[in-house]
Amino acid sequence: MVHESEMRIAASPQDSSVTLTLPSLSADTPRDLAAVASFEDERAIPERTAEARASRPAPSFRAIFDAHYDYVWLSLRRLGVSDRDREDITNEVFFRVHGRLDAYDPERPIRPWLFAFAVRAASDYRKLARHRREASVPEGTPISVHPGPGPDEHAIRREEQQLVALALDALDMDRRSVFVMHELDQVAVPTIASALGIPLGTAYTRLRSARQDFAIAVRRLSARRVEAP
Repeated sequence: MVHESEMRIAASPQDSSVTLTLPSLSADTPRDLAAVASFEDERAIPERTAEARASRPAPSFRAIFDAHYDYVWLSLRRLGVSDRDREDITNEVFFRVHGRLDAYDPERPIRPWLFAFAVRAASDYRKLARHRREASVPEGTPISVHPGPGPDEHAIRREEQQLVALALDALDMDRRSVFVMHELDQVAVPTIASALGIPLGTAYTRLRSARQDFAIAVRRLSARRVEAP
């Protein structure tokens, strides 16, 4: 029998603040998906507020590169680009961004716009036969050394990160991109639809399907781990 906490999934398209609870590995470990699936990389940088964005001129490419390189790097990780290739693909994303910078509307949040470039680059990457399939969170992923959970909790958190990475791999890129944007980046579905250039109804459908398949994958992987000797 698999001992796990209930994974709560709100399937209503109108509910944009959903909490997914991962299978229990320890009673003392947090279960918020955004906390776990962020992969604890310390790379994400807070997005500017809407007030700070308003009435500002378009940022330079250098400013975008410096402020959002780590965000694109982390997004590619969540989209399944392996550690060994992620720096190259991140640079490829910014090469594409540089060529389309005149299309950016500074009155809109920049991260969804950048994420769309990351999705296209990750999709192209995953279609190539040159890379081998591997977990998005390898065993060598560094863990923050500043005060925080003890060694046992770190081990539990890393195990959960690997679980999330493998569960994300069960999603195709169309659903994975919507799921990552909404559940991890906390982007509203209408903004996701606009950034990815898809109908709003399609975005909601992909999100609902992704939630269901992600939950199934987590339960299946958890069962295998419990049954393993």
